Parts: sequence; C-alpha cells; structure tokens
Amino acid sequence: MITTLSGDTSRLLATVDFVREQDTAALLPLLFPGLDGPELRTLVEHCRFSHAALLVFPSDEAELGAMLGDCGLVAALPARPSVVVRERLAVRHRRRAAELDVGILRPAVVGADGADRMVEVFALTVPPGSGLDPIAVHERELQHETHVAFDVVSPDPLLLRGLCATFARYGAVPDGGGYNPHENGTVFYFGAPAEAKVGYRRVELYVPGDHRDVLAAHLDEHRARQPAETLLRLLTGAWTTQALAAFTQLRVPDAMEVGRGTDVEELAREVGARPGNLATLLRYLAMLGAVTEGRDGFRLTETGALLRTGAPGSMRALALMYGGPFYESFAGLGHTVRTGEVAFEHLFGENHFDHFARDPRLAELFDQSMAAGSAMFDPVPTHPALVAAAEAPAGATVVDIAGGNGELLGRVLAAHPGLNGVLLERPHAVEAARLRLAEAGHGARCAFVTGDFADVPPGGDVYVLARVLHDWDDDRCREILRHCARAMPDHADLLVVERVLPADGSVSLATAWDLHMMCNVGGRERQLGHYDRLFADAGLALVGRSPLPLDGNVLHVRKAEGVRASVRPGQAVCNA
Repeated sequence: MITTLSGDTSRLLATVDFVREQDTAALLPLLFPGLDGPELRTLVEHCRFSHAALLVFPSDEAELGAMLGDCGLVAALPARPSVVVRERLAVRHRRRAAELDVGILRPAVVGADGADRMVEVFALTVPPGSGLDPIAVHERELQHETHVAFDVVSPDPLLLRGLCATFARYGAVPDGGGYNPHENGTVFYFGAPAEAKVGYRRVELYVPGDHRDVLAAHLDEHRARQPAETLLRLLTGAWTTQALAAFTQLRVPDAMEVGRGTDVEELAREVGARPGNLATLLRYLAMLGAVTEGRDGFRLTETGALLRTGAPGSMRALALMYGGPFYESFAGLGHTVRTGEVAFEHLFGENHFDHFARDPRLAELFDQSMAAGSAMFDPVPTHPALVAAAEAPAGATVVDIAGGNGELLGRVLAAHPGLNGVLLERPHAVEAARLRLAEAGHGARCAFVTGDFADVPPGGDVYVLARVLHDWDDDRCREILRHCARAMPDHADLLVVERVLPADGSVSLATAWDLHMMCNVGGRERQLGHYDRLFADAGLALVGRSPLPLDGNVLHVRKAEGVRASVRPGQAVCNA
C-alpha cells in the first residue's frame, strides 16, 4: 500500500508542477501543432487553461486526504460524485456504475503567471479486497482519464460548435463527454493529435450550463469510432424503459419533495422498498438525468418531476403504458415482422382498443397517456384555423373526433373563450371528458357525442383528428376521412395532428413511432405525400402544414374544389 500511495503521490506532484508552469497561449500550440495566427488568438480569447487532471486510487477518504496534503493541496472532503468518469470506467471495465465510488476534487493552484488554476483529482476508492485493483493497474498504465482542460469563457452554442470544429481541424478527435448535474456543467472530451508536444493525450472543454444539444452531435461522432460501446448502449435500452417505469410504479417521484434532497432510507420507508436496491435504481436514474445525487440525498430534476402524479405536463401515464402493456408486446416484434400479425394482438388475443376498454384501470391509463401526449402539442390551440374560428362573429364550433378525455379540446377552449366544442368518443371516455371539461369551467360550451367515426356530427367549423389516422390502415383511414368530409360544411377546416415520416430518411421520432404502431397497434406513420393521397381519395385537399414540437405536424385540410357537402354553413351541430 505504501508503494501504491507513493506512485499516485508522485503523479499528482508532477501534475501540480505542470499546471503552475503552463498558460493558455503557450499550451494550445503544444497541443495542436500548426495552430497560430488568427485562430490561435480566437481560441485564447474564448478558452482559458483551467486545470490538468488525473485519476488516483486511495483505499479510503483518509488516504486521499493524506495524498493531497503531501502535495501541498487543500480541498474539502468528502469529494463530490463524478458522474462522467464513473460512467466511463463502468463501460471500459464492464462494471456496474453502482459498484464504483468515484469522487472529484479541485484543489487550487496558482500559475507562474499569477492565474488561478486547479488540479482536478478524480478518486476511485479501492478498498482492500474489493476486487477493483485490476482497474487501478490498468488505469495507471494507460492514463485514460489524464487530461488538460480549458474553460469556455462565453458558453454560446454557436461559439461552442465553432471551438469544437477548430479542435477537429487541428487533429483532435471526439472522445466522449457528458453533462454533470451536480455542478450544472457540460464536458467535451477530445483525443489530442498524435503530433502533440505534451504528454497529455486528452483535452477537455468545460462549459458551464446544460449544453446537451451540442454534446449530442459530439457524442455521436465519438460513438461512431466505438462500435462495441455504441451497440452495448443500444442493447441496454430496455433497462432505461423499465427503470423509469419502476420509478413511476413505486411512486418514488411523488415521495420526493421538489427542490429538496431526500435520504434513501426515508424514501424506501415511504414507498415500501429495500433501501439498497432503491439506491441502485436511483443511481442509474441519475445517469439518465431523472434525479441527481448530493450530500442531502437524491433530488428530482425537471425531467424526473414529469413523472409525478398531477404535475403540470405529467408523463406518468406514458411511463406506465410504455413500461407496461406496450413493453410486453414489443417482445413479439419479431413475430410481427415475420408474419404481419400485430404483436399486441398475438400476445393479448385482441386489439389494444378492445383490450383496454375491457379493463377500466387500463382504459383510464390509456386515456391519461393520450392526454399526456396531447399536452406535448401546445401550439395546436393557436393554429390559424382555430384563431379564425374564434374570431367568427357568432361563435364557431370545434369538433374533436376521438378526443379522448378532452385534454386537447380543453386547451382549445381555454385559449379561445369564444369557441364552442363537441367531443366524439366511446362511452367511458365521454364520461371522463364530460367531468374533466366541467371541472375546467368549459362544460357549458361543450357538447358530447357517444359513438364511432360514422357518427361525426355535421355543421362544425373546425374538425380535429389528433393522432387518430396513424392507428389505422389505409382503407380505414379513407373511411374515417370520408365520414369527416360528409359532415364538414363547405367552409370548414380539418386539422390532422400527426408525426410525418421524413421523405429523405433523416432522423425523426416519426420513424420510432412507425415501429411502435406496427408492433402494438396495427397502424403506421406516413410521409406527407401518402397523407395527401388519402385526403384526395376522400374528396379533401391538403392546404397547409405547420410544425409542432417533438416532430409533430398540423396538416390543414379542406374540401377539394368541386366536392362540396350538402350540409349548409352554420347548420346546427347535433348534441348528445
């Protein structure tokens, strides 16, 4: 143990000397040979050499403190958790992240130029008999976590992309990174060029704040160079779904007070779980950004708070649905691809609408999940067709076809107090919608129709089909659209809310939902041209398209010229 301590202490002393001797303008050309002139001046202006880092392996906190003292460094113990390095070590050594206790300390060092810098000390605790000694041997030899770091002075996304591009132009290659919620900072790692004239082979850019949007492209490029790591992450995607579902099923988010850390023992008592197992789950969720871990326990992030019951924009029902019935049926995806039979029907013996309607608990959960999905499309209530209807002098009517529990229609009526609404749904959903809209104060402005698509009420001004067509095959879609066309007066608008498959194969959530619809529902997502043909077959015409969040779209549809319904504009909408 004395030899090990001496080795780590020697490495730490060398790192301290390096930080004292270097400055930004001198270090950058050493890292990136050939960098000079305007580009060097730009980097010096926007980056500041902040620290050099290394990974050490104390057996406990006392040994770490002694090591720092031997090097003349002062830092408060205990160390804060290092999420990024812990995850990197877990992947590299095929260990569970929960097995690795990795802390981070940043003792101050004053440079020869008088600038305040730091030595970043990562500490993997290696207790005697823990079985972690092979990791320490490997990491000391290859120095994976040793690096030099620069702070980005102005964390502007456009500037950040430019800095990454400049590093790449001079031979640096993406080498991972991550967002550390404990300190709200984003880390970009690069492999130094082979020609670098310093012993450090990795370079870090540290940016205050959450820049995971820029980081995503950086990590994609890194993973393209690490196919085994990429595949491993993909293969463990099911763990993520079930971790979030279990977190929700146990009502852990409801037991966590927003803005305050909660001790694991306290949480475990509240939700009826084993403390050690719950801690393992929460540490995994910390990697996903659903919670953070600190000295006061675990805290919900904004992402995790969306799984609370009754939270604004709550996605609790979606987590339970995707981690429940739909998760089970996805195990039959191969059956669907091979035979064409919907996996959900193969597993449960009936289509999902009938299966959910048969079980009141599932029916309510499904309607809640659809309502949560509707909440994602907030701009729908401000679509021009609805605004125009709201400004109609007599007060226009919006007909929400298969409107679920009234979430979307309620948002429309709240945004436009002059509008009236009609909701068409199955009996149990109508009752839920009636109660929901009454509680929201819209009951007097809304009528309810119990029935199927054949019962679309005539005489409305705006008709809404929100995420309905993707449930059905083309023949059923044509039938639904023809029912709409027959009910629509000549002046009426039809708003179709769907995700649209990109024609160029670009990345889109619609591609993921296309797989989901095939496996679980028997429907599909479609390209814009496909929708255009379906509309035309029903005597309708696509007249506009507006983007929505999460790759959604509002397709604005009207009756085609020469195909006018017999219903007169302004004819009363039937009430039920």
